Amino acid sequence: MPISFPVPIRTLKVTSGPKKTVHYPQVFGMQNHNLERRINAAAVRQTQQLIDQQVGNMPSTVEEMIGYYEIKNNQRQVLSLSFSNYTYHYRAAHGMTYIKSLTFDLEKGRLFELKDLFKPGSDYVQRLSAIIQAQIRQRDIQLISDFTAIQPNQDFYIADKSLVVYFQLYDITPYVFGFPMFPISVYEIQDIIDENGPLGRMAENN
Repeated sequence: MPISFPVPIRTLKVTSGPKKTVHYPQVFGMQNHNLERRINAAAVRQTQQLIDQQVGNMPSTVEEMIGYYEIKNNQRQVLSLSFSNYTYHYRAAHGMTYIKSLTFDLEKGRLFELKDLFKPGSDYVQRLSAIIQAQIRQRDIQLISDFTAIQPNQDFYIADKSLVVYFQLYDITPYVFGFPMFPISVYEIQDIIDENGPLGRMAENN
């Protein structure tokens, strides 16, 4: 594998009041300037979508908004970022948080959806759903309704040698549980992952 270094990332923020600050990432110094622009545009777009989702048609009732991001993976030409936004509306029972993620294959120069990580025709939905079902039982996770299967475009991020599939608050568990996160080792699904894609690269042992 050729040597690849992490992508430089800086933090920018937008503030619209004393308790309303949203931080978001921007990459810089990449050799591929077109890809750099597209990554940064996607990060801004995702940040704004979370703000819009939280505010809806009630901007005047927002008392607090905190947005931040985490770098889940920045190695082997795979950049995976998660974005979170916590917002509290006046007189609400509690605040609400949403998390979304973006995963880029820097080698191929594009944003990946969940289906793009696997070989064409592989039944990744059934395979991942079965693994998550087993984790729900093993971890004794309390559900608000029966879990049957993930969505084909289910939220995910990549963290080193794991694919982490996750759900939003209230999707399958009570609010108090937080975000249901299901880490899946790349070696557990090695037979269906695209060997030339991000998970294939993470699975290499060099």
